[in-house]
Amino acid sequence: MPIKNKNKKRILAKKGRQTKWAPVWAVLKKYGTGKRVHPSIMTKYKRSWRRTKLHVKPGKRRKSHFG
Repeated sequence: MPIKNKNKKRILAKKGRQTKWAPVWAVLKKYGTGKRVHPSIMTKYKRSWRRTKLHVKPGKRRKSHFG
């Protein structure tokens, strides 16, 4: 069964990847071993399903009731 809205799913997948924290090795490489820094500092976008919405609009679909 094909995905109904591939474009919306692709956008949501990209936003989900941007929300993740940085890996621990990247934080250690950037700030050094002596600095205690939270991994969320290195992420560009900070989103949550509670705080902010993505405002992704559904794509236009062909009307199925036309025979």
